[in-house]
Amino acid sequence: MWRSRWRNCRSGIRWLSSATSAAARGHLADEGDWSYVSEWWSDGGDTVFRSVSDHGNGVVSVVAYPSSRPPAEQWPAVERSIQRRYEKLHPESEHDGRLKIVGYQWRVLRFNENTRQSTAKIMAAYRNSDPSSLFLMQQPHCLAVPYLKSMVSAGLTALASSGYDLSGAVTGKRSMKILCVGHGGGSLPLFLASKIKGASVHIVEIDPVVVMASVQAMGFPASAVTETSDKLSFDQSSYVDEVLWERMHERLFLHRSDAEDFVLNCRDIYDLVFIDAYDGDDIFPHKLWDRQGPFLESLRSKVHPVHGTVVVNLHSDSEVLSMDMKDYSLCQSILPMSRYISQVRKAYEEHFGLAFFFSVPWLCNITLVACSGMGLGINGRELDKNLVLNALISKCYLVEFVLGLPFPCLPYIKRGFMSFD
Repeated sequence: MWRSRWRNCRSGIRWLSSATSAAARGHLADEGDWSYVSEWWSDGGDTVFRSVSDHGNGVVSVVAYPSSRPPAEQWPAVERSIQRRYEKLHPESEHDGRLKIVGYQWRVLRFNENTRQSTAKIMAAYRNSDPSSLFLMQQPHCLAVPYLKSMVSAGLTALASSGYDLSGAVTGKRSMKILCVGHGGGSLPLFLASKIKGASVHIVEIDPVVVMASVQAMGFPASAVTETSDKLSFDQSSYVDEVLWERMHERLFLHRSDAEDFVLNCRDIYDLVFIDAYDGDDIFPHKLWDRQGPFLESLRSKVHPVHGTVVVNLHSDSEVLSMDMKDYSLCQSILPMSRYISQVRKAYEEHFGLAFFFSVPWLCNITLVACSGMGLGINGRELDKNLVLNALISKCYLVEFVLGLPFPCLPYIKRGFMSFD
């Protein structure tokens, strides 16, 4: 979830586009570039999912918008690629698996009709042998919002700086365990699973309506859901699993659970943890940063003691908004630092040893990174800011190259690093 730095984000689109495009030169084409924000940031669109949450998220809806990319002339190549996968899996049936792409769309998950919680791009297609069928596949390579790119850049560069063998995990030569607290539309766990072959990604989401929205309307694989019930029942297709996801879904585990309960009861040790959990009132639950609470104490024991890294998405204006202030301009006076942000940082620093921030370009979001600090140039508990920043910068190219990222890490690290005394 994110907040725009200005009420009307569209006023800055032209500047954002030129800045992002310049930063992305030399990288793969990024279909999630911020220059495409005008395609899905509007009051129009078609509502394709709507339900009421019993877990504090209010009215949960998904709104669809046309996507300009990839262009229609590229669709046949995608169809042929899918057909080749099917023929490899089912050599006895050459034609039954042929898909026809209907188009690509942006899908925006909203809480209470207003808050944009998550944005993803989906491909819609039907099976030639069954024109009434319809399959939705979220495009895992596409991260549409800058704060997710900030979280990925900060988390992976910090992990690599600790001496972790990131190349081995990416190629699948070594296993990697990732935990995502908060699901939304599922774009972050899908991105990680698609880029890191050795990764098993566990996702925790308390709200079954959010899970249902991500599967039914945002193209998240249904087979990743570990719990089925009256509230969570999907028409799972082995065809979709095998052909569209190429077994990537087998490394995704979506748990319908309270985050605190999950962390207290799980037995895994995680290499990387992402926390992006907000309710319908746009509040980051206090129990996820309570110094004396069981969540942080237990999380510390479930993260690798040497290289384990925790990444948290925070709203730098959350404190103002939670106090029901009507004048939004007041939040600008406390950006980028606030008492709320400082308290969260201190809580994570107390449990993990080191915590530092990155401001997210163009948004009122802050990326918090917490880790032991090994390999990042700290002396005891003292933070040498220059050593930390230089260590992270030195790993930017490695992360970009090894993962084949469509966006550069450096702008999110160098320009966004924030130090506190």
